[in-house]
Amino acid sequence: MNTIQKVQLLGQSIWYDNINRELINNGYIKNLLDNGVTGLTSNPTLFEKAISAGNSYDNDLLALSKSGLSTEEIFESLAIKDIENVADLLFPIYKTTDKKDGYVSLEVNPNLAYDINHTIIEAKRIFNKLNRPNIMIKIPGTNEGAIVLKELISEGININVTLIFSQEAYSKIRESYLLGLEAFARKGGDLSQVHSVASFFISRVDTVIDNQLNALPPSFDKIRRKLLNCLGVSNAKIAYESFNRTFSSKRFEFLLSKGANIQRPLWASTSTKNPDLSDVLYLDSLIGENTVNTVPDNTLKAFLDHGSSIPVLKENIAKAKENVDLLEQLGIDLKESLDQLLVDGIKSFTDSYNKLIVNIEAKIKSLN
Repeated sequence: MNTIQKVQLLGQSIWYDNINRELINNGYIKNLLDNGVTGLTSNPTLFEKAISAGNSYDNDLLALSKSGLSTEEIFESLAIKDIENVADLLFPIYKTTDKKDGYVSLEVNPNLAYDINHTIIEAKRIFNKLNRPNIMIKIPGTNEGAIVLKELISEGININVTLIFSQEAYSKIRESYLLGLEAFARKGGDLSQVHSVASFFISRVDTVIDNQLNALPPSFDKIRRKLLNCLGVSNAKIAYESFNRTFSSKRFEFLLSKGANIQRPLWASTSTKNPDLSDVLYLDSLIGENTVNTVPDNTLKAFLDHGSSIPVLKENIAKAKENVDLLEQLGIDLKESLDQLLVDGIKSFTDSYNKLIVNIEAKIKSLN
């Protein structure tokens, strides 16, 4: 049994954070599924790299360029084709796990991140266009995203909420999920058909907090050493405690009796940015029941080679809270830093999407 399969037995699913047509066509993704990966996620940055860098999409680009579609519509056609193919590969997993796993996620245009109405319209349109039960539509974990989540869950649409950093944002997302389920139940909807994950970002937290810790004067060296490289995991452990509290509540028990599914935390941004740290730090430290970890390629290979399979997520919660308290005592505002990470994350995805559109236009010109 490999490491992925071992953590599955502990209640954690490993998803692959990458979609690329070449990897679909050459059987690489199918091989990952055979080795225990049970889902895939995508984002504009991944698509930008996939479409701009290689030639796997060139034939389709050439054909679509003669169709009269806009550049945005051409990109959507390429992305839809990839998502459909991956969804079909994942469908057996979707069935054998009783709809718990086997999902692939596609993000709504990030330029709409703060636009409630248009995000709802686009999410419904894309979900219906894909017409597969094992699709999740990705929306951002903004205040607007929380409102969108409630509406889409109430319509029976599977949602992956991305770019969650703070406890406050995560609290709003959990509440919106419950409100959406309650609304769907009032409509007579089948709650068992609706699934969602809440993508809580990890390594970026350490990057931004460690930079602030390293800027402190030398007199803070002792406490700095204590807090470096640990706030991302501490933040996730606190979120996991909140998750367990919400989904063991009497309120959710009532929804559970009607067939509702928990909204699993999904650990995202789990590649190690600091070369001095273990390359599987954010996998080994976050193994726990009813969670997902979405993993980029190199980190996944490292996890298969030397990853752990020990359930540690519930351990040292008091220590995690102490770390956050110490940070505040140093005058570092964690919430402010995490709120800025959300803004930066949306900007990064938006920039990637807009760069992708420009690159598609340039590539079409070079192919014609």
